[in-house]
Amino acid sequence: MTAAYRTEYDDVADLQQRFESAHPQEILQWAAEEYGQDLAVVTSFQPTGIVTLHMLSEIAPNTPVMTLDTGLLFPETYVLIDEMEARFNLNLTRVKPELTVNQQADRHGDKLWESNPDQCCHMRKTVPLKQALSGFEAWITGLRRDQSPTRSNIPIIARDARNDMMKLCPFANWTEDMIWTYIHAHDLPYNDLHDQGYPSIGCLHCTQATTDSADLRGGRWVNHQKTECGIHVNLADEVRH
Repeated sequence: MTAAYRTEYDDVADLQQRFESAHPQEILQWAAEEYGQDLAVVTSFQPTGIVTLHMLSEIAPNTPVMTLDTGLLFPETYVLIDEMEARFNLNLTRVKPELTVNQQADRHGDKLWESNPDQCCHMRKTVPLKQALSGFEAWITGLRRDQSPTRSNIPIIARDARNDMMKLCPFANWTEDMIWTYIHAHDLPYNDLHDQGYPSIGCLHCTQATTDSADLRGGRWVNHQKTECGIHVNLADEVRH
């Protein structure tokens, strides 16, 4: 893949200032024009991802879309992925880990997500995504500042040193209410589990319903000192660069 123009390190600070108060559609339009098919959307089909895909369907409908199919997703999540793929004719790649769930159990022990969730996420999410992003120049994520304290200062655009590419968070300064207002206004599908007390939805065995509606990451990796799967662990470094 060859981008028409690759954003340089020196441009990042200027772009951060330019995009800080920009509407997500403006940011997505810029990204589509800047990178074309060298731009990828990575989504787990959370509400922000749904809004992202709807906006891009009107801006750049053939943008490559990736989702991590760990083999451990909720049935409701698979139903939503199929529905979104059909409705928006997504250019979708379902990124899968090297090992099946059974192969992982044979090599690393049964229910690795319980004994070592970091290792499980690394093998089933972080490594496959890094491989899938190879060759792209930029990727779009659904991170928002209101989601958790560790995400409170995320930049809208930053250099992703791990993947040697640009990372865009067009909805960084949007709120949960803004996202849901958009979803309902455009009658967009969303995961049924959100109506059952799941504010954030990951893998089946690592996600629970919660009664704390204020904790937007609540129910993830309960009983573990873990708040991120590993894909976004260098958030502080990204803010500084």
